[in-house]
Amino acid sequence: MSFVEIALIGVGLSMDAFAVAICKGLGMKRVNMRHALVIALFFGGFQALMPFLGWALGTQFASLVEPVDHWIAFGLLSFVGGKMLWDAFHEDDDQDEKEFRLDIPELFMLAIATSIDALAVGVSFAFLRVDIVPAISIIGCITFALSLVGVVVGNRFGARYERPSTIAGGIVLILLGCKILLEHLGVLVL
Repeated sequence: MSFVEIALIGVGLSMDAFAVAICKGLGMKRVNMRHALVIALFFGGFQALMPFLGWALGTQFASLVEPVDHWIAFGLLSFVGGKMLWDAFHEDDDQDEKEFRLDIPELFMLAIATSIDALAVGVSFAFLRVDIVPAISIIGCITFALSLVGVVVGNRFGARYERPSTIAGGIVLILLGCKILLEHLGVLVL
């Protein structure tokens, strides 16, 4: 597989992480580069880890994960999106004084949810005998870069429209979970 093919796969896999990174940027009053880097590292790291795990496990466990991967992604994204909606409608009056807090368990769930499909890509890499280290490095770096850009883009938009953008971000996460579920159930074909 060529560099260009792997890079295109990386861009495709990173779109979910990019969308979620935008949502995380929406909640920041101003971009904190430390937080943005942590978010990008989580998404880039998991986007590299999952194809590696899929490649390492090959087809041994693919039959166990593939039937439920869409339900896992749907559940995690819907939970986090629902939490964002809850927070948007139940804000404290002193919201302006609150600082953006990096929620590591939430980031962990989001990173898993956005990288589940990459596990299947890793299984296909095993069948295609792809050199896995360069492949996951390219995928991880692309996801890292796009996630970092996503946080900044989300912040630029969210700083002006905090509450509506938090609501939009929650809805986007829920819809993303629904899209993943419907695609895997064969209801939605894209």
